This record gives sequence, structure tokens and C-alpha cells, in this order.
Amino acid sequence: MSEVISTEPTPSHPVSTPAPDTSVEVFAVYGVEPEIQAYAMAKYSRSSLSMKESLREITLQKAEKFLNTFYFQYGHRSIADLAHIAIAIERLSILAAIVVVDEPRWDGQERSTRYQDFRKSGYYTPSFQNEVAASDVSSIRTLYRETIETLFTTYEKVSQRTFEYLAGITPRPAEMKPDFYERTLRARAFDISRYLLPLATNTSLGEIVNARTLENQVAHLLSQPHKEVRDLGALLKQAAISPAYNANEESLRALVAEIRAVSPEVADRAERELLREVRVAPTLVKYADPNLYEIETRRELQQAAAELMRDAAIDPAPLVDLIDSDLLDNDLLDNDSLGADALEIELATTLLYGHCHYSYRQLRQTVEAAGEARRREIIDLGLRHRGSHDELLRPFCAGQQFRFDILMDIGGFRDMHRHRRCVQIMQDFTTAHGYDTPPELEAAGVRSDYESAMKRAETAVQELSATGNKEAEARQNAQYAIPLAFRKRTLFKMDFAEAVYISELRTTPAGHASYRNVAYAMYEAVAAKYPVLAKYFRVHGVREPVDLLKR
Repeated sequence: MSEVISTEPTPSHPVSTPAPDTSVEVFAVYGVEPEIQAYAMAKYSRSSLSMKESLREITLQKAEKFLNTFYFQYGHRSIADLAHIAIAIERLSILAAIVVVDEPRWDGQERSTRYQDFRKSGYYTPSFQNEVAASDVSSIRTLYRETIETLFTTYEKVSQRTFEYLAGITPRPAEMKPDFYERTLRARAFDISRYLLPLATNTSLGEIVNARTLENQVAHLLSQPHKEVRDLGALLKQAAISPAYNANEESLRALVAEIRAVSPEVADRAERELLREVRVAPTLVKYADPNLYEIETRRELQQAAAELMRDAAIDPAPLVDLIDSDLLDNDLLDNDSLGADALEIELATTLLYGHCHYSYRQLRQTVEAAGEARRREIIDLGLRHRGSHDELLRPFCAGQQFRFDILMDIGGFRDMHRHRRCVQIMQDFTTAHGYDTPPELEAAGVRSDYESAMKRAETAVQELSATGNKEAEARQNAQYAIPLAFRKRTLFKMDFAEAVYISELRTTPAGHASYRNVAYAMYEAVAAKYPVLAKYFRVHGVREPVDLLKR
């Protein structure tokens, strides 16, 4: 389908900016610890002092006392929204990074598999000690290590051979600098070779979050089944309450040394003021603990999903499946209560969805046929362990008009995962859905190497999953050996505006082929269901040739 373009009228005359009201004071605030800043802003609701007056009055002890009273005792959690914190997380696995960024209120950046070579990044290795006898640990580690190393070796070969192939079919324009030309084509090559990267691959990310989001994030991480992720939760908590890294420390120490040469007394004061330790959230995050509501509910929903589906075969599913409420079997429902029943079926289905590998459509048909009593039992499971301060679990975010069940490669999912305006319900990592193969591999002469590495990894994951007496832990550890090429299922719920936004943004020619196909399939699904709305999408066709030198 050709590109759909819309134009907007240009104003016939410039719009004038009104003169500001000089009685209003607006200023930015710099150099204040996050918790003190939160306290100063919160005082607007309880004091007539200006921000500058409040900051002059506040000490760290006052802030801690205020936050202990109003945040923890009175439950005014919005105060923590005002304390923003920058945190760096380095050398965590891609698997753990996916869990870290699975937070709707998260802002951050992660290492790009498009612009960086991950061959020398290293990888995470589980201990394997808790699931098998000590005598078997060595052989399991050897299998794991050899699997990961094979994937990295093949990644390196595919990266280079694909770059050579792309360079062979894409001449460098005379006006383009050689280094820019090479960087652009290597980025395109990395887009293809990234399919081989295992979930164990080390990455790094930085996040800027408010203290309430950080507290929720820490509790969520501490409640996860993967040990690496739980350990990461503890490290995040420790980073929030420990002295932060001072980027200016070296230059400030040099300044203090210069002052000391002139006046030791002034230097002592300068050292106390300039080099004092700063803890970014010593109060607001200190009580973040594992979330028992999340842990117990996960365990019971996993059991409920297994009992309901009874090891049924996984039905074939498309890349993108748009689920609508009118697909319910009306013969099974009383039309007078169709709306309520449809919502209950959506809730029950979504609660189970994240704890199995079945499509939303197949799962919903089973939930629908199970009857009213059974689906209400499932909803009750989602609420049974909820504490007085627990937010409802994400599956209870229901009622969106557009629900896309998407089955795509893990690498492409990581790009789609960034769309936080929609509700995302992830399923776990698995090899059950097979893997994707980029078409360029054949022409580059490396398809056989690629498929051999994929099959070897799939066999190793199956072997690692079956080792030892602790089956659940073995499956968790085996997931690290899964390459990004293997498919993962995720439910995306959104409104119309978000469906348009994703379809437009992710179909641009500079994007990765994987998510371009997904975004275009989303557009096609909406256009088929609501043809009158198709003209409002400004999408790019994905079946047309792409200029490899455009980024």
C-alpha cells in the first residue's frame, strides 16, 4: 500500500506572543538533593513560604522527619513523585534489562544493538548450584558456556559478512564521507546479527525516575523469579540510600586544595560544603521490600493457567492479532449482561495470559467456555493477596478498545517495549514459538551458520530446562541461552491515538524490519476492522525497497 500523507494548513500570519505577567516568578532549581526538593515542593500545600524560603529553611534532618510522617504514616505517596533520581545500571543481562524497563513511568536509555558491537560485552552466567547436584554443576556450566560462545562467534561472523554483502550492493555516494558510510552500513548489519545475541548478553542502561517509581521498581525486582533480577533490586535500593557518585568530585577536591594553600580554615569549610556525601533517596526507598501480593499471585495464576489449559497444544497465531469484544461467543452469554461478562472475560484472560504461552484468542476461548463461576475464581485469585497499600496488578488495566496480541522476535519486542502509553502484558521467554530468520542471511552466505547456532541454542535450552530437581529454577536459568531471534508473545492494549502513533513511528524506512512489519500489521488490522479510520494513519509502506544509507 502506498504511503498515506496528510497536510496541515500554514498560518497566514505569525501568532504573537503575549507579554508575560511580571508579577509571576518562574525559575529553575539546581543543586538540591532529590528528597529535599520533594519536601520543598510538598510544602506548597502546607506553607505560604516561597520555594527559595523553603529551601533556605530545610535541612536534611527536617526533610527526613517530614517524609517519615507524611509519606509513610499518612500515605501521601505523591510526595515521592517530586524527587527525581538519575541511576546508572551497568553490566546487567538483556533479560534483566527487559524486566527493569518494564515500568510505565520509566524514562531512560539502554545500549543499542544497532550502533554498538556486543561481541566483547560479556554475559551473565547463573550459578546453577541450587538446581542440581554439585557433581553436575561443571557439566551444566560447560554446556551453557559453549552455547553462549557459539552464539557470539556466529554473531561476529554474521556481522562482518553481512556488512560486506550490504557494502557490495550499496555503493558509497561521492558526497558521503567514508566513515559515515561504514557506520551506517555496520548499523544495518548489526540489525541483522543482533538476532544471535543471547538474553545473557551484558548491557547497560541509565534511568531517571521519581522516588515513588523507584520504590515500586525495587519491590517489583525483588519479587522476580530470576536471582539476577532480585539481586539487581537489592543493588538499586542500596544505590538510593548510599552516597551517590559526584561527577564533580575531582575538580572540587583540586579547588579545595588550592583554597587550603591560602587558608586552611576556609578550606575545611569548603570541603564540608562541597564534598559532603549526598544520598539521593535515603528515606523514600528504604522500606522497599519484596511484594508478597505479586509473588503469591504469580504462583497461583501459574497453577490456574496450567489447570485450565491442561497441556493443550499451542494453536498457530499470526504476527499481530487484533482482539475485539465482539468476537465473544454470544451463544454462551446472556445478551442482557454482555458488557459485564465481556469485561470479566477480559480480566480473567489477561490475568492468565502472562503465565502461559498461549495466544490471547486461544486462552480467551477456553476462559469463555469455562463459565462464569470459573472466571470469577480467576479474578479472585488476582485480588486475594492484595495488601492495603498494593496497587492492582497490571492485568486489571482493562477496557481499552484496541488489544493487539503480538508474536514477534525478542529483539524487535525490545523496541516495541518502549511504548509506555499502552498497557503491556508480557509472557515469559521460550523457544516454543520458533525463531525468525532475516532474508539477507542467504545472500550474505551465512544462513547455514545462523540456523546451526539457533538449533544448537534451542537444544541447549531444552537440556538446561530439564536438569536437576528444581524444574522452575532450571527453566529460569535456561532462558539466558535463548537468542533474540526467538519469538515472544506480548499483549498490547491501547487507545486509538496510541495505535496511530505506533503505526506511524515504527513503519518509517529507517527503522528495523522486525518492528516495521509489526507496526504495519497493526495498521492493517485496524484498517480492516474500521476502514473509515484508515485515512487517519500516516504510515509508510513496508514492502517497498529501503535506502540502506538513510538513518
